[in-house]
Amino acid sequence: MRLFAASLGTETNTFAPIPTALSSFHESFYAAPGQHPEDAKLCTAPLWVARRRARAEGWTLVEGTATFAEPAGLVSREAWETLSGEILDQLRAALPVDGVLLGLHGAMVADGCDDCEGELIAQVRAMVGPDVPIGVELDPHCHLTEKRVRHSTLIICFKEFPHIDFVERGEEVVDLVLRTIRGEIRPVMSVVDCRMIGSYPTTREPMRSFVDRVKTLEGRDGVLSVSLAHCFPYADVPEMGSRVLVVTDDRKAEGDRLAMTLAHEFFAMRGSTMPPHLDPDGIIDAAAAIDGIVVVADPTDNPGGGAPGDSTWILRRLIERQVKRVALGPLWDPMAVRLCFMAGEGGRLRLRFGGKIAPTSGPPIDAEVTVTALRRNAHQTFVDAQVPLGDCATIAFDGIEVVLISDRTQAFGLDLFTNQGVRLEDKRMVVVKSTNHFHAAFGPIAAQVLYCDAGGPIPRDHRKVPYTRVQRPIWPLDEQVAPVAVV
Repeated sequence: MRLFAASLGTETNTFAPIPTALSSFHESFYAAPGQHPEDAKLCTAPLWVARRRARAEGWTLVEGTATFAEPAGLVSREAWETLSGEILDQLRAALPVDGVLLGLHGAMVADGCDDCEGELIAQVRAMVGPDVPIGVELDPHCHLTEKRVRHSTLIICFKEFPHIDFVERGEEVVDLVLRTIRGEIRPVMSVVDCRMIGSYPTTREPMRSFVDRVKTLEGRDGVLSVSLAHCFPYADVPEMGSRVLVVTDDRKAEGDRLAMTLAHEFFAMRGSTMPPHLDPDGIIDAAAAIDGIVVVADPTDNPGGGAPGDSTWILRRLIERQVKRVALGPLWDPMAVRLCFMAGEGGRLRLRFGGKIAPTSGPPIDAEVTVTALRRNAHQTFVDAQVPLGDCATIAFDGIEVVLISDRTQAFGLDLFTNQGVRLEDKRMVVVKSTNHFHAAFGPIAAQVLYCDAGGPIPRDHRKVPYTRVQRPIWPLDEQVAPVAVV
């Protein structure tokens, strides 16, 4: 038995001012065929799992390119054509194969291509023919388009947000593809469009119970897998929106009915899944009344959603209101990091930082700071994966410590701070730039987690996003909507 595996991913915010170039992929994560490290990455779990299974079970895996770019704006035509072309050329050279495994994100938009994943899967299908199983793993913040469903054999999305289960879902993709090759199952997919836009963290109700119940449906009555595609709200493409996917063992009618039932349940939760958000002053007031560490998320400047990660709005209010014992990070400012390295660890300097990329970033901060820590090629941890931060500098001023980074990314692990010498146990507030991926690591240390609508470039009210191309009607832009079958 011979399988091919590859990975290509990014999450494209079509409103973001930072372009995604070919160099963006090489700078974030790029592994040539056979060069993937021994730890799984967020979008490469099918390849990583297949490598282990092939070694243990004695079949052949041909590895293609695996690459991911930090979420940002539109992917350049050069990047899309070069990287997809690499993977297709590698597959062509590997033929014949018994199966294909693709680790994709699902929200990649390129110059000239609204549905990159759908186009890649369609070209893979044209190359391998109608009978070779194609298994795909997607991030739930994807666009579950009709094209990618039509050309895949099976698709599985991560169930958790934060995405702590990406390896577990990769195991499912590989296992189901192997079972398909062996003739044990015949996967068919059913998709229903919920006709809504939203945010669905699984660390809180009602999503926690809904996901737990969805899991109990799998493995019985012919149901192989159930996925909830949350949507990625910051892409102005026609098929953006929340969808339900059911994979059954040759039971299309039953899958259609289950998908529609779950879609109506999902739709009924609209407006209740996102945590409440306070403005910066509301956050400061609320935190003052809480004993213990208060973890504050700023999703409006989340680099994981394509934002720059250099917004200063909440930091400015903390300074103006003289709040002490605060840690904030990561704040993306490569030039400020460079100046801190020039000053040296322990050095003092008048530093201007943050507020560089767009008006929504806010004005830069000017402060007399002490450089308390410097790290070259630093990392933070997300589950078992290492996320690069580039060169980092920690600065302290007015009772506040800020971790400045040179590789743009969001907050994932406690070691974002602890590797920089920041003692979180001494803090009253820890402010992180993230929507919910921080929660797996930071939730356990928090007396309470609060969410801030700080006025950054990613609005939490989706009615404020200037869509022009999404299919209408769709909630919350419209009220008279209902789920509809797609496939």
